[in-house]
Parts: sequence; structure tokens; C-alpha cells
Amino acid sequence: MLMPRRTKYRKSFRGRRRGAAHNGSTVAFGEFGLQAQTTAWIDSRQIESARRAITGSLKRGGKVWIRVFPDKPVSKKPVEVRMGKGKGATDRWVAVVKRGRIMFEVAGVPEDAAREAFRKAHHKLPVKTKVISREEAI
Repeated sequence: MLMPRRTKYRKSFRGRRRGAAHNGSTVAFGEFGLQAQTTAWIDSRQIESARRAITGSLKRGGKVWIRVFPDKPVSKKPVEVRMGKGKGATDRWVAVVKRGRIMFEVAGVPEDAAREAFRKAHHKLPVKTKVISREEAI
């Protein structure tokens, strides 16, 4: 599971998720990319599940890049605990993904194989997605 080795602060505010992604909105490493069309928090488990779907579909051929990293701690209080007594413990780590962000990239495979792999990964993610090639992103 992806998570930071260490952070400056243990807990963070929820923040805002408005607007489109500026950073990471072009295909930079591979030939095809999976682009988010909506905004969401993506859990480290969802990233790992999508990665496994992609690598399994490509039968370990080609190269896969993960362009998102869960660096935001999300806290949660235990079940049946009364209000107050401070903020809860860190429950999971999420990546803030805005629309337009490239989440995964692949190279070294034909386009139909990349589209099929991204289709399987799309089902593991809480965002609408689109497959784009390097030429489309420019």
C-alpha cells in the first residue's frame, strides 16, 4: 500500500477540491494515459487495485507509471464514540485528483491493449476517466 514514509504533520484539513488540474495534466512518460474527468479523493487501496488490473491485463508487458501518490491523511473517529475529545486517528491515505489529471501511463504496448487495461482500471476508481495518447495531450 502506498503511503508517505514521514510527513511534517500527522493530520491535515480536508481542503477544497475546486477547479482543474494544472500539474500532471499531460502524458509525460508513456504513450497512453488514463485521465480523470471528475474530481475525487483516490484511496491508496484503489490505486493499488487499479495498478494490479493494468499489469494483469497487460500480462506484465510494457511499462506502467503511477502518476498519483496518496500523501493526504484522512482521519476517522471510531464507531460509537461521542462527539468531542479531539480529531480522530489517521484512517487512510488519499491522493487528491482533480479533473484533467493523468493518473496512470503505459508504454510499449499496442493501443487496443492499453485501452483494455485502462478500461479494467477505470472500474476500480471513483472517477470518470478517459484514455488519451501522447499526441492528443499536446
